[in-house]
Amino acid sequence: MTGPLTGPLADLPARRGDRPRATLSNPHTQLDQQPDDDGPRRLLEERLAQLPGVVWRPSMISVPGARALTLPTGAAQGPAEAFMVGAEFAHLHPAPDHSLHLVLPPDVASRVIEAGWAEQHPVARRGLISAGAVMVYAPRDAEEAELVFQIVGASFEYARSGPA
Repeated sequence: MTGPLTGPLADLPARRGDRPRATLSNPHTQLDQQPDDDGPRRLLEERLAQLPGVVWRPSMISVPGARALTLPTGAAQGPAEAFMVGAEFAHLHPAPDHSLHLVLPPDVASRVIEAGWAEQHPVARRGLISAGAVMVYAPRDAEEAELVFQIVGASFEYARSGPA
């Protein structure tokens, strides 16, 4: 069990229902519980577009069609562990998956996993990448899109400046 969090994820509520099924290896994808339409994904992308300085690119390490959130070199001041590859700190998987991979400080990742919003990346479980690398489940509605935005925001801050 991790200690209390401060900051934007301090009040992260538990995710409703059971965890979705996911693959156990690469490509690490969510297999069920996606939204009924692309509304939650659109809302999430609109919110992510508000993150200052983020550059959208095709992901360098994910499936075709995945969209990466990256930082320009001067803005990527977090530790090397805050990034998946280069300046890519998060990416969104295309339909029908709609989940995301991102990196959080390990204590924050533990809290997000405990609250049911994410699971550790299988390669991170093997100790080959940062322990904070997680798959955040696809938001199923507008409320979940906002909560997922807050989780991505924590990854963004980690990539910009390291753990709080």
